Amino acid sequence: MESLRYPPKPRPGDRVAVVSPSAGLPAIFPHVYEMGLRRLRDEFGLEPVEYPTTRVMGADPRHRARDLTAAFADPSITAVLATIGGDDQITVTPHLDDAVLRANPKPFFGYSDNTNLLHHLHRLGIVAYHGGSVLVHLGRPGALHPLTADSLRAALFTSDWYDLVPAPEWGDQPNDWRDPATLADEPVMFPGAGWRWQGPATVVRGRTWGGNLEILHWLLAADRVGAVADHAGEVLIVETSQELPSGTEVYRMLRNLGERGLLAGFPAVLVGRAKAWDFAHPHTSEQRRAYADEQRAAVTRALAEYAPDAVAVFDVDLGHTDPQVVVPYGGEVIVDAVERRITVRY
Repeated sequence: MESLRYPPKPRPGDRVAVVSPSAGLPAIFPHVYEMGLRRLRDEFGLEPVEYPTTRVMGADPRHRARDLTAAFADPSITAVLATIGGDDQITVTPHLDDAVLRANPKPFFGYSDNTNLLHHLHRLGIVAYHGGSVLVHLGRPGALHPLTADSLRAALFTSDWYDLVPAPEWGDQPNDWRDPATLADEPVMFPGAGWRWQGPATVVRGRTWGGNLEILHWLLAADRVGAVADHAGEVLIVETSQELPSGTEVYRMLRNLGERGLLAGFPAVLVGRAKAWDFAHPHTSEQRRAYADEQRAAVTRALAEYAPDAVAVFDVDLGHTDPQVVVPYGGEVIVDAVERRITVRY
């Protein structure tokens, strides 16, 4: 793995690429997408630039890779934002021109299936950013969540240290994108209860790696994850998707990382708040609580077996729930279990 470096940051007024390396959902939900683009212009002062596959569902992986490579190659583009995730970006990254990406490092923002590209850039030595979907977060019904907006703005425009804070309210039940009228309504939200800390009272400083747990598992199966030594001492960030994997499956995926030798090398783990509701699984509040408890127990069990000395922080708002804080991928983080603070360097 190459030495990690932060790419230059955009400034208000700059052109930024908006791409769909995974699912081309702007083609199906243009009203949500257009609102996200409008906020990118009006609230962040950036000029979005689309590519041929940005609004195309089922685009050829080679064509999506071509658009990504073109976005990095264009000297007028100062950042690259994914519209949303999906489930097949693992077929896209092999077609990227790595020489172009190395020669033209730029901040890339994405999460979920974009774990593929985040990890790919990590291997090339480029710090990227976990979070900031154009559809999901910039296109949030009602208004941008203040916590999301503040974190995204800091990640886009600054290179400073930034304190993450627990969300005072959170949600995991999105409005129905099929009904444009719901864009005016705030999503259902619940009172926040803060982070949950486990492990020794110590301070860990390191570089981040990880992402969506299901995608990490695919990357391991495809032999895309390098040597265990490449990740030793890093801080694992991990979260699960709207597919709501069971606690048993979460444990098994983490167990596989443990058997690979990866888990033992992480001195700290930041666990995203578990999304516990989806249109296919409209759970009650009680079912939500049970699901979240089951997932925490699964992570706790895996860490006890493979990384018993790791600091673990649960319910960090870095995944598929609302709001979402941006976390540098390959960038620096301090996990202070004494003062119970998490600070990232953007």
